[in-house]
Amino acid sequence: MDSAKPIITFGFLGSTLDRAQGAERWSKWRPTVAMCQQEDLLISRLELLVEPKFADLAKSVVADIAKVSPETEVVVHEFALKDPWDFQEVYERLYDFVRGYDFQPEKEDYLIHLTTGTHVAQICWFLLNEANFIPARLLQTSPSREGGRDAKASGRYEIIDIDLSKYDRLSTRFAQEQERTLDFLKSGIATKSKGFNKLIEQIELVAVNSKAPILIMGPTGAGKSMLASRIYDLRHSRAGLSGRFVEVNCATLRGDQAMSALFGHKRGSFTGAASDRPGLLKEADKGLIFLDEIGELGLDEQAMLLRALEDKTFLPLGSDKAVQSDFQLIAGTNRDLRAQVAAGKFREDLLARINLWTFTLPSLAERREDIAANLDFELERYAKTHRRQVRMNKEAREAFLKFAKSAEAKWSANFRDLNAAVTRMATLAPKGRITVACVDAEVGRLRESWRSEVRSETSDVVPGELDPFDRVQLEFVIKTCRESKTLSDAGRKLFAVSRVKRSKMNDADRLKKYLKRFDLTWEKLQKAG
Repeated sequence: MDSAKPIITFGFLGSTLDRAQGAERWSKWRPTVAMCQQEDLLISRLELLVEPKFADLAKSVVADIAKVSPETEVVVHEFALKDPWDFQEVYERLYDFVRGYDFQPEKEDYLIHLTTGTHVAQICWFLLNEANFIPARLLQTSPSREGGRDAKASGRYEIIDIDLSKYDRLSTRFAQEQERTLDFLKSGIATKSKGFNKLIEQIELVAVNSKAPILIMGPTGAGKSMLASRIYDLRHSRAGLSGRFVEVNCATLRGDQAMSALFGHKRGSFTGAASDRPGLLKEADKGLIFLDEIGELGLDEQAMLLRALEDKTFLPLGSDKAVQSDFQLIAGTNRDLRAQVAAGKFREDLLARINLWTFTLPSLAERREDIAANLDFELERYAKTHRRQVRMNKEAREAFLKFAKSAEAKWSANFRDLNAAVTRMATLAPKGRITVACVDAEVGRLRESWRSEVRSETSDVVPGELDPFDRVQLEFVIKTCRESKTLSDAGRKLFAVSRVKRSKMNDADRLKKYLKRFDLTWEKLQKAG
C-alpha cells in the first residue's frame, strides 16, 4: 500500500488470536503482529486498546512488534470493560475514545483493524466509522492461503473502503429498506406533501440513531400518538429496544393521581393507596413512554420527570428508596411550551431536556393534497376494525373530496374528524356502499359541527343582538383573527380573492374597519382569546 501520509491504525488486542508463547510464536499467525509484518503496509503508529487483565500479553505483543517493525510506535490504551459483549457499553466507551482523539486527516491516514476484538467491538467500529466519527478505512487481516512457515506467520491483509455508492446492489438495498421504513412511519399512507415527507425522513434518522427524548408538536388529532407508536416499533425492531410501549395522556392526571400514575406509590402513602404501584415510568423500563399533552403536567411532576430523565431514577410516593428505570421518552403537545415557560407553567430546564429533537406535525388542513390517500386508509381501517368491507362509488368519492379539499372544510380536529366522518358514512352506508346521499348527509353534519365550534370560541366577544347573517360572518372573522399572528396576516386570509383585484392592498385597514363596526379591535380579540 502506497501512502504519502503516515499510517495510524486502531485496533483491539486479540486476547486469543494474539496469544502465543516461546519460539513457536513466530510460526503462528497473530493478527496484531502480522499486520506490522506486511512489506507494503508500513504502520507508523498503532493505537492498541487493551483490557487491563491482558496487560502481560500486551507487553509481549508490543515487544514482538518492535522486532519485526521497529518503525512502528505502539501506544497502549487501557480499555476496561465490564462486559465486552454488552453493545451499549462497548459503543459508549469507543465513542468516548474516538471523540477525545485528535484526528488530523490532512496529515495522517487512518485504518481500523477489524480482525481482533469481539463481534460487538467490530460492529461498533463499523458504526462509528459509518457515522463519520472516525475518518478511516477498514483493515482486515487473515492467515495466508499459501503454505510455508513465513507465509503463515505474516498472513495477508485487505483494506476496505466502505463507500456504499461504489456498490450498486448494496446501495439499492439500503435505499429500498429506507423507503420501507419511511412508509412504515407514515402507516403505509402515500403522501404528496413535500414538507411532510421531509419531516418523516428526519424522524426516521432520529428514531434509529438517537435515544434522546423526542418532542412532537402539533394540533389535536394530527397523529402524534400514532407516530409515537410507530417510532417505538421501529426502535424495537432496529435499535434493540426490548421493553414495552407505554402511552399516557397527561391531561387526565391531576394531583396525587399524577404522581402515583407516573412514579408509583407505596401502600398507605395517601388515601386510597391500598397496595404498592410500580408507576408508568417503571413499566416503561428498557422501553419507551409517550407522554401526550406533556404541557398539562404540574410543576412538581415536571421536576420529578426531569430527575428521572437525567438520572434514570425516581422516588415513588411514600418511598425513601429510589427506583431505577432505563426508559426512552417521546413527548407530545399542542401547546406552545415556550409561552408556557414564560407564563411560569412549564419548567425551562425540562423543556431544554426534551426539545433536542422537536418535530411539528402539520394539520390536515395544511395537507389537503393528502386527504384522498388518508380517506382510503380510513376506509381500510374501518374494514379491519369492524370486519365489514365498505366501498365508495366514484361520484360519492369525488363529492366528498371536493368538499374535504375546499377552504370550507375546517378539519379542526384533524384526522379525528376524518376518521369520525368515514366511520359515520361507512356505518350508515346501505348495502356496504357509500353513496352521494351518504356524503351529503355527512357534509351537513361536519358543517354544523364546525359552526358550533366557532360559536363557542367566539361567544365571549360577539354582540348578542345580531342578524343571523352578520353573526355567522363575524364569528368566522374572529376565529380567523385568533388563529393568525398579525392583523395583516388575518387580512390576507380573509380577503384572499378580492385583494388581487385591487390596485392598493391594505388588508389590515379593511379588517380594522370591519371590526370597528362591531366595536371590536385586534387588541381586544387577542386579549380575550
